[in-house]
This record gives sequence, structure tokens and C-alpha cells, in this order.
Amino acid sequence: MYRTMAKLLPSVTLEDKYTLNHGRAYMTGIQALVRLPMMQRMRDEAAGLNTAGFVTGYRGSPLGNVDQEFWKAKKVLEPMHIRFQPGLNEDLAATSVWGTQQVTLDPNALYDGVFSIWYGKGPGVDRSGDVLRHANAAGTSKHGGVLVVAGDDHAAKSSTLPHQTEHVFKALMMPVLAPAGIQEYLEYGLHGFQMSRYSGCWVAFKALTDTVETSASVDVDPFRVETVIPTDFPLPDDGLNLRWPDPPLVQEKRLLHHKLYAALAYCRANALNKLVIDSPDAKLGIITSGKSYLDVRQALEDLGIDDHTAAEIGLRVYKIGMVWPLEAEGVRSFARGLDEILVVEEKRQFLEYQLKEELYNWDESVRPRVIGKFDEKGEWALPHGDWLLPAAGELTPAMIARAIAGRIARFYTSDRIKARLAFIEAKEAALARPRDVIQRVPHYCSGCPHNSSTKVPAGSRAIAGIGCHYMATWLSPEATQTFSQMGGEGVPWIGQSPFTRTEHVFANLGDGTYMHSGILAIRASVAAKVNITYKILYNDAVAMTGGQPHDGALSVPIIARQLHAEGVHNVIVVTDGTERAYGPSDLPHGVPIRHRDELDAIQRQLRASPGVTALIFDQTCAAEKRRRRKRGKFPDPATRVVINDLVCEGCGDCSDKSNCMSVAAVETEFGRKRTIDQSSCNKDFSCVKGFCPSFVTIEGGQLRKGKAAKAGEDVFASLPLPQLPATAAPWGILITGVGGTGVVTIGALLGMAAHLEGKGVSVLDMAGLAQKGGAVWSHVRIADRPEQLHAARVAAGEANAVIGCDLVVAASDESLAKMRAGHTRVVINRDHTNTSEFVRGFAAQARSGDVVAAPDPQFPALAMARQIVEAAGTDRVEFIEASRLATAILGDSIATNLFMLGYAWQKGLVPLSFEALMRAIEINAAAVAANKAAFQWGRRAAVEPAAVADAARSRHGKPDHHRLSATVDEVIARRSAHLVDYQDAAYAARYTGLVARVRAAEAEVAPGITLLTEAVARGYHKLLAYKDEYEVARLYTDGDFLKRIGEQFEGDYKLVFNLAPPLLADRDPDTGHLHKRRFGPWMLKAMRLLTRFKGLRGGRFDPFARSADRKLDRALIDEYEAAVDEILAGLAPGNHETAIELAALPEQIRGFGHVRERHVVHARRRRSALLEALRSGKPAVGRAGAKPRVTIAVLAG
Repeated sequence: MYRTMAKLLPSVTLEDKYTLNHGRAYMTGIQALVRLPMMQRMRDEAAGLNTAGFVTGYRGSPLGNVDQEFWKAKKVLEPMHIRFQPGLNEDLAATSVWGTQQVTLDPNALYDGVFSIWYGKGPGVDRSGDVLRHANAAGTSKHGGVLVVAGDDHAAKSSTLPHQTEHVFKALMMPVLAPAGIQEYLEYGLHGFQMSRYSGCWVAFKALTDTVETSASVDVDPFRVETVIPTDFPLPDDGLNLRWPDPPLVQEKRLLHHKLYAALAYCRANALNKLVIDSPDAKLGIITSGKSYLDVRQALEDLGIDDHTAAEIGLRVYKIGMVWPLEAEGVRSFARGLDEILVVEEKRQFLEYQLKEELYNWDESVRPRVIGKFDEKGEWALPHGDWLLPAAGELTPAMIARAIAGRIARFYTSDRIKARLAFIEAKEAALARPRDVIQRVPHYCSGCPHNSSTKVPAGSRAIAGIGCHYMATWLSPEATQTFSQMGGEGVPWIGQSPFTRTEHVFANLGDGTYMHSGILAIRASVAAKVNITYKILYNDAVAMTGGQPHDGALSVPIIARQLHAEGVHNVIVVTDGTERAYGPSDLPHGVPIRHRDELDAIQRQLRASPGVTALIFDQTCAAEKRRRRKRGKFPDPATRVVINDLVCEGCGDCSDKSNCMSVAAVETEFGRKRTIDQSSCNKDFSCVKGFCPSFVTIEGGQLRKGKAAKAGEDVFASLPLPQLPATAAPWGILITGVGGTGVVTIGALLGMAAHLEGKGVSVLDMAGLAQKGGAVWSHVRIADRPEQLHAARVAAGEANAVIGCDLVVAASDESLAKMRAGHTRVVINRDHTNTSEFVRGFAAQARSGDVVAAPDPQFPALAMARQIVEAAGTDRVEFIEASRLATAILGDSIATNLFMLGYAWQKGLVPLSFEALMRAIEINAAAVAANKAAFQWGRRAAVEPAAVADAARSRHGKPDHHRLSATVDEVIARRSAHLVDYQDAAYAARYTGLVARVRAAEAEVAPGITLLTEAVARGYHKLLAYKDEYEVARLYTDGDFLKRIGEQFEGDYKLVFNLAPPLLADRDPDTGHLHKRRFGPWMLKAMRLLTRFKGLRGGRFDPFARSADRKLDRALIDEYEAAVDEILAGLAPGNHETAIELAALPEQIRGFGHVRERHVVHARRRRSALLEALRSGKPAVGRAGAKPRVTIAVLAG
């Protein structure tokens, strides 16, 4: 059936967006910018012009991957004489564009003109103000033209500040176009080129995050747009284009007296500003532009106001295409007869101020009120009034709907409007209530060099810069504070250092920024003779925006030589120890290459050196490693790391050493331990440095593939087809997930499938910086016709379906706001995915040993699930362990997203045919078989959950210690049995005897409550079963660990153990800590032998008994038994809670060696305070960090 139906779908390829000359193609906003110069070239060729195109700029979100798209399209662009040249930085790129307009001044010019595109994010516009001002004054060539594409990030999703460039362009006197969607990117782009040629102005083009990151199906006919040259505007005899010579005052006069007015004439002639809704008896007018226009249309739709209703009630809407200068004749025609005009625009007033100026001296008898950011009370009234449409942040259709409803309430309302306003009020109230949630904030990728490179020695601080390492400001805020603009890294210290006793700081500087302009910051610091160490983070790619190569030759030897030339003579290169293309002979004399394990000592050495010093940290970007490995262009060692979670003590030292998201938590009967997420691990191996014997390196072999092959196509063919929803009205799907896990693939596939079916579709991926492990949303809207779709985002309460690939993001305010009870259906992946809070929390515990100051991070899964159910309705939410099932069946957690899509489709949440979705996967051409399999298994999970659960079941079943006890009796029994294996029956009897005494005493004081008993049962066992050499050996050789390894890996592999036996390990000369060593497979035999001698434990013949660690083990047991005796002697209802916390203190003692010693210090300090409180009968001061584990209440709840 699939093959038959697939034949009915149109023939579509990913190249259509660039190769089709007519018809519709599916593309993103950035791809539309790539398509645009091709269309201009086609139009010029048809007009008999021999032109060329030139594109340059500098990447930055939301224009982060413009250069990548142009590189991909090179084979199409070059035959059309369009050259792409990425800029070294924004202002130099703009200067090169200025040069393209001067081509026709050269008698040897090869073309009639060169049309050009400059691109850059808002800060790049700020940086380029000088050249843009000069070049715009100079003008454009007659058959050239310049489009200046500014990427505006109104919500600062991937920026250090929000930016709104139209105010800058106004100051530069450049006309500004504001497209509302992808179709207008093409249309306004062509108008922009023609306006630029006609007026001689450089034309700005506002590419807002919500439009440029949208995908849509658009008409690509280059001749669809008819550009009209004004006939009613007198041009000067010498024209308006660039010429030479051209004195400055002549340029100014031409610009102010002619060029801007020519742009206005072009705007009028081509109706760039137009009336979209009118009424014969209009009372309220709305003037808006760009993304805000789409929001207005969505707001009207949400209020139940269509074009007919708007005309009846007296509503008029004017859409502005050129937001500066604002064309006055059209505005005054629009304003005539209105009582009031509401200006809807994001950020600071722009249209509003122009509108007021243009109406101020107009006919008073017909001049309407103008409101926008404030109501008629105005902006400057005292006391300051409330914002009507706030300038800070972004506007939403809900905010606009409330404003419109308030303004028309004097002459119109309806039940639909009242219901919508009531819903908005209720939703806001619900989201304002305190809720138990966690945030998914961006974090470095697994194995990212910055996990190590941004650390500084105790007592030092670092200044952040622009790039991924900017995240250090929240990932390690105790050490990295404040930042600068791109290229200013470290320079604030020039102004600070004379006025503080702090003698030295570090400054983080990425290699991309170094190439862009950062070397000037270093030069300034050298000139100022300040004490600063620049950490140049060389990761071999511009990682922040997608792993682009440097814009020119840059290598570690080049940087080292440049630094020497600038006067930085104390330079050290640090690597991760892997092979490099350079050696000591390639570096300036005296520049050493050292291992990152020495980073702390190296930085201490550099901070003690006066003047400017530099550390070049050379390690390839982890995300780029993964990309290159997939293409076979980067070494991929046949090495993996696993953790024996029975040995693990849950101390978090591995997280402190690695700061890695792939070191995840796993809940076990004996506490929270650690595991390695093999799907996301990028093989950095810094986690192995954690002082813990639980890490094992698997060398050789590979991960076992998933079990998907066991199901034949006949299994999937028998699955029933769901009833798909209709799209006569727009169908909104919200997809939530974790950045970097491929979640945006779902939106891309849905968009292409809708395009294949000829439907209207809009897909907005809200990622940006969140691609680094943060919260990602994809808004997908599908309708029968494109014109039915307005705003790219799913409106508040208007999600028909939510596909929650991540529970945390699905339970966020952003997601809950889109749900409405009785309307929204939700499917949620309930599996826990690691968050930055967990990684940082674990690391903080390990560093300090203080579980009170750094309490255990919590994952409030039940609370988050409850909030989703409350938002959508009990019968409209389904939860599934998608990550666990997809990983077990398909071998990689990346399959989770397509698994969820298949599940949602089978449940009838996706209004697209199976055939279109399968074809979309094929067109995408990435992991086609795997993606299809994941989709099909998701479908099967919706129909046959038991069969899918069975297919995902481990060969050896769930590890017994991963099954949590449900009663206190079970807690005691399992630990008693464990102690028999640990030592012998007598040892277990010692345990059960004390627990029984506690239980009897608690029953007398608090009948029916067993919290103290459970605390003692867990805490006493933890101390008795201390992980000495015998126990570690037993836990490796008892069979379960090796079975799990065999189930996870296949091929010819060997086990390497990472241990620090005190008798064999070296000590760090600075800290005195033991260094771990590697021991080969022979260690298993030694462990088996050692296990036989566990009977010697603690006795006179125990060779380990007199070590400091073993003495501490025995002392802690004695101290605990004494504390419990004291509890029992004075237990009363008034000190019951204190006794529970005291009994649970062993849960706060974690780790091995020096890490455990830190925990012991804090635990003993807390014990003293609790004993004092127990004796005095007063509550203990302070709070417990690690709460006693209570299994029964949690399970019952």
C-alpha cells in the first residue's frame, strides 16, 4: 500500500528550493536568503543585464548557519555568477560589500553591476555602523543594489542582550523592510534590490528569529513579483547612484534631499504598505508590521474576528512593509475617519513615534488618537501608567488579543471574546501559582573542551566572552563573572585593575572570536601592561553556530607565533593528550605542550607571571568530533567507559572532573548512583579522573546494536491505520525536547510531509543557544491552505497536540500555556533525561563534601506530570517510557524522537498520511532505515505496548539492585542478605540486632511510624558495608557486572580498570591525592583471588586494616552505633525528627579517599549539632541536605 500511495505524491527533493524555477518549494528563512540572489540573477538575465551576486557577513543567531547553507548551495550559485565569501567579521564584510558597488567605476569591470547581501546579527549591525553609514551615503550602483540582512533576537534567546536594529538603521538613514514570513523574504528581497538600485540607498531587511527560523512551503517563481519604478518622482539629472569623486556634503545632500524620498516613492508605487482589512464605518485602526502583523491576525482569529466581522464592527488593519521611513500618504489615507489607532509592534516604539509625527500637524478635525505601548494616558504621564503592549521581551497573540478586546469593548464584544479573555486570565493565574518544576538550561555538550578549559584555580576568577564558553557564567558562576562584547574579551580588566587589590584575572577567548577581532583585545592588554592570562580556547571550529571552519588559516602554531609577535612571551599549549599535527618544533622556542591533567598547576604558574600570559587550550569541539566521526573524518577510538554502579558511591567527583551531561544518575536500592549515557557520550573520558574505583574502560569491540531487526515488516503492516484529524481549520502541534538530541527533525519531517500533500504548513524551531542541551520547542501549524496560517507559534491554549519528547520541557510555562483542557491531546516521554542542575549539583557536592549546602538535585517527575494532566485533562494525556524503549530496541537514544512521532501519529495526533511521512524521511536522507524503524516501533507501542516492552526487555532482566524496596521489612531483609554476602551471617546479625532495637523503641514513641527505623536500616548498612578492597573486588566478580557488560557490548573487547590502590598509586605533589592507574584484564583474576580473603577483613592479618581509609571505616561504625545508643536512651516524640536526621547522616558520606574525607568532615559537624539538639530537646539549627529516603510514602503517593 505504501508504495502505491507514495506514487501519488509529487516528486520532491531537498534541492527543489534552489533548482525549481516555478511552483512551490519547502524551505527555511535562511534557505530563502540563499534562494534570493538566484532569483535576482534570473530576473536580471531576463532583463538583458549581465550581473553578478556577492554575499558576505558574519554568522550569529538567528543567522547562525547562513554560511553553511551558502556553502551547501555552492554548486548552484557559482554557475549563476553568485559568489559567497564569509566575512572575517561584520564590519570588514560590510566594507567588502561597499566594494561591490564600486565595480562599475573600474573600466575593466566584467559585469553591468553586482547585487550584494550582507548578513549579521544585531550586535554585528552595531559594530558595522561606521561602514554602513559611509557606504549608504556613497550609494549603490545602477545595476547593483545592497540588501543588509539583520538578524534580530528580540527575546535574547541566543544573545547577551535583546536587539532591535531598526532604530540603528534609522540613525544610518537606511530604508528598512520588515517581512512577515518566508514568502515575503523572497518578495521583499527582490523589492529591496530594486529599491536599492532606484534610490541609491542600502536597504535594511529585518530577519527576526520568529521568521528566519521558520520553515514553510512557498512559491519560488522569480517573476511572481512585479517591481514598479515610480513615474511621479523627479530624479536629479545625475541620478542617485554611486559615483566618484563624491564630496561628503554632496553625499549628505543627495541622501537627505533625494534618496530617502525616492525610497518612499518606490514604497508607494509598489504598495509595500497596504490595507488588509477595511470597514465602511471604521472606528479602530490597527497598524503593524512583520511578525507582529501575523500575531495580530492570530489574535483576531482567537477572538473570533474574521475579515467579515472586522468590517461589520468597524475595524481596519494596515500592514507596513517598509517600517522606515514611514510612507505618509498611505498612513493618512488609512487614518482618515478613525477614532483611534492601535500600533502593534515589538520592542521600543518605532512605527508609533513616526505615526504620531506624521499625524501631528495634519487636519485636526480628523486626527485620531494614537496608542501603542501605552493607552491614551500616554507614555510620559506621571505617575507612570501600565504598559498596554510592553516593550521588554516579546509580544504574543494573547497579549495583543487582550489589548484589542479592551479597545473595541466600547462598541463590540461577544461570547467568544469573553471566553478567550477568561481563558487567558485563568491560564496566567495557573502559571503564577508556585509549582514544583526544574529548568532545562543550556549546558556544554558531553565531552566539550570547555568542561575542563573554563576551570580556574582556587582564588582566581575569569571573565567570560562570546561563544559557547559564555555559558560558564551560569555553569560555574563562582569562578566566571561578567563578560564583554565580542572582541572585547579581557579588556574590562584594563579599567578595573588600577582600582582593586586583585592582582590577576583570567579571560576566556574562543578561537572564532580570536580570529574575528580578539587579537586586538590581547594587543590592548599588552599595551596597558596588565596582569592577565588569556585562555585561548582552540576547538578547531566556530562551535557556537554549528561548527563552521575558521574564516582563514588558523592553527595553534599560528596563534602561538602571533602572540609572541604581540609581546606575549609566556605561552603554554595544553592538549587532551591525543595526537596533534604539530609538535614542539612547530611552536616558538620555549612554548611547551602539556596535558590538561596539569591545568590547575599550569594556571597557577601563569597567574604568578607578571604581564600578559596565554594558555592555548587545544581540544576539538565535541559536537564537531561527533559530526566528523559520522563522516569518517575524525579518529573514533574503539573505547567506551562504563560505571559499575554497585561500586559507585554517588559522590559526584566524576561530574566535578568532567562537568559532563553523559554522566547521569541512576536510582538504586542502595542510593543514587551514576551511569554513562552511551548514546550521548563523545569519548572525552575526563570522567574517569573521578576518584572512584567504579570506572571501567572497555577497549575494542562495540556497543551491541538494537533489537529492531527482530520485527519484520509484516508486524508493522498489521497495525491498524489511525483516524487522522482534519485540517480545514489550522492544526497546531507543539513538540518539546532537549537541544542537540535531534528533536527538530520531527518538525522538519512534518513540514516536508505537509508540503508533499500540498497543505499549508509553518514550522518554527525555537532553539538557538538551547541547542546545547537546553529546552527546545518546535511549533508546527498545518492547514488546508497556506493563507489560513498566520503566526508561526502555536497560540496560548491552541495546541491540538503536544508531542513531549522531554518531560521537563513539556512541563514548562511555555508548554503548559499552549495546552487547553478538552482541546489538547498530549503524549509525553516520561523518562528522566539529565539536566544541568544535576551535573552542577553533583559536582558541587564532590568539591565541598557538604550535602547540606549542596543538596541532592531532585527530579519532580510526578509533580510535572500532574501539571500537564491539569492543563490538558486526565483523559487526554498519555505517558510512555520512550527513551528506554527506543534505546533498548534501536540501540541509540537518538531514536526517541521518531519513536514519539510514530506513537503520536498512531494515536491520531498528526494530520498527515503515513505515505507522506515515510517519503519525508526518505527525502531527508539521513539514517533513513533507522528513522523508519523508530517511527514504526513507536506506532507499535501505541497499539501493542506489551509486545514492545517485551522486545525492549534486557536479556538478564532488570538488575536486582535497580528494583526499589516497597516496605521497611524489605529494606531490612535485602540489606541483611547483602551483609551475609559481604562478610558472614554474624555480621548481618549485628546489623539486624541494632535495627530491631530501634524499631521497638520507635514503636513505643511513634506507633505506626517507621521513619527512624528505615533511616537506621539504610544508614547503618551503608557504614557496615564499606567499600574496601575486598568488597570492590567482590562487586566486580560476583557475575552480575560482567553479565551486564556482555549484554551491552559485542566483539573482541577487554576490560581496563581505573584504580588507585594506596600501595601502588602515585600521589599528586601539590594536593597529596592519589592518582588513578590503569590495570588490564588480569585485574579480574586478582580480584577473584582477593575476594576469597574477605574473612581477613579488619583482623590482625588484614593487610589493608591499618590504612587510614580502613581505620576511618571502623571509626564511623563505632561513632554511629554510639549515636544510635544515645538516640535510644532518650528517644521521645519531641526529638523524633532530630533522631531521624541523625540516623540518616551516613547517606551524606559519599565517595572514596579524599572525596569521602570531605563528606565526613561535614557529616561529623552536623552530627555534633544534632546530638546537642537531641540532648537539649531543642530543634537543630540548620537544615538537612540529604533527606531520609522514604520508599513507602512515595510509592503510595
